[in-house]
Amino acid sequence: MAGVAVAAGFPTGVAVSGGTSVWTALAWIVPAALLLIAGGALVDDIRWRRTRYRITPDRVHLHTGILVRNRRSLARHRIRSVDIVGKPLLRIFGLVQVKIGTGERAGAGEGSIDLHPVTRAEAEWLRRELLDRGPEGGAATAEDGQARNGSLAEFDIGWMRFAPMSFLTPALGLAAFGAVMQVAEWFGLQGGVIDWTTALIRQLALAIVIGGLVLTAIVVGVVGSIALFLEMWWGFRLEREPSGTLRVRRGLLTTRSISLEERRLRGVDVVEPLGHRLVGAARVDAIATGLVQQKESEKTDHKTLLPPAPRAEADRVAALVLREQRAPTAAVGLRVHPIAAKWRRLRWAVLTALVPVLVLFVLGLLFTPVLLHLAWISALVLFPIAVLLGRDAYRNLGHGLTGDYLVTRSGTIRRSTAALQRRGIVGWTASQTIFQRRAGLITLTATTAAGGGAYSARDIGQSEGLAFAEEAVPDLFGPFLERG
Repeated sequence: MAGVAVAAGFPTGVAVSGGTSVWTALAWIVPAALLLIAGGALVDDIRWRRTRYRITPDRVHLHTGILVRNRRSLARHRIRSVDIVGKPLLRIFGLVQVKIGTGERAGAGEGSIDLHPVTRAEAEWLRRELLDRGPEGGAATAEDGQARNGSLAEFDIGWMRFAPMSFLTPALGLAAFGAVMQVAEWFGLQGGVIDWTTALIRQLALAIVIGGLVLTAIVVGVVGSIALFLEMWWGFRLEREPSGTLRVRRGLLTTRSISLEERRLRGVDVVEPLGHRLVGAARVDAIATGLVQQKESEKTDHKTLLPPAPRAEADRVAALVLREQRAPTAAVGLRVHPIAAKWRRLRWAVLTALVPVLVLFVLGLLFTPVLLHLAWISALVLFPIAVLLGRDAYRNLGHGLTGDYLVTRSGTIRRSTAALQRRGIVGWTASQTIFQRRAGLITLTATTAAGGGAYSARDIGQSEGLAFAEEAVPDLFGPFLERG
């Protein structure tokens, strides 16, 4: 509550003192801050005194509330995750937050119980107690060997070199300029910052000023992205426990422990955003049922098993997680899609690049010839990039079968190679747009209860695609096929 009071009181005090005096501002702000701290602490103290939880052989119960009592319980056999989060302030007192979830997409909090806070020892006991299913937990068999238990991957400081190769880097650089203007506004200096920038542009060449601003944004973005990566992934460790649970531990200031039962695992997704792919990096996501849904305030998804790392390391971890000798995402020779799929991607890429060019051209005809020059310059830059991205998108298309897994790959800005257990496929969706029908193409989507719920093989030849669907999961599409 002291932190909330300072965060709200400081800019408010600066604004008030600008119209009166510092002492007048303090006379108003300090009593209000003390009242906020005392009131918030009192409410939390009463709330915690009125909170009880109980673990029985069949259920987990939570009783809480001050004016309105709330009683919630979860059946233990439906519990899918016990995640532990240790925020900096909690860690000072040896406390953590525990979220017990069923993985159900229910309303606000209906499918979970949040214990905030408990001691770390109590949290570890809860995690072991609630996730230990005995022999059903998917523990390693004798033939798996002890080497498949224990640590599967650990943090490598060299991985932070991949952090700047993200679209987050320029966003952080731009956000830094916004933060400077916001702080300047608090102290009434925003106008001075703008005047100083205008004077600098007049003294120096415009190209030098723009270059300096871009360079500053890049440096700030690189430093910020590396700092954010280290905060999220410092101390990362992926482990397999004897009870058949995969556990991810990570975090520098805020520590996190995320658990996933192996029997809920249906495959993996090796994700390569364009920047990471250029430097040979990839991350590994789990395709599993009962995963906690990501919140907007969270920095990364619960399904991530490995942060951006060298592609060889990603394939190694994917193989270990699936208990395979070789990762299905690397072992399969993906089938090439028809040449018509290539022309579709080239057309879409060129049309996308054409939109800003046409906008500049029309505005140039209506207002100023300067925009006409920007239009042809944009065309010279954007069209070659669009062609390269279109060709890359076609090269990244692929589908195939390897052992018990269906593998699909697609994407250029974000290339995804998903290996899905064939027994986890519960249905197929075959779709065709009018343009696909003319080209003899079809998009096949495997539906599953795990991960994103659907994984698509896009723009396959129609006959080949239907035969592939029948080969992947026999008798699912068969009754609806007419064989030539």
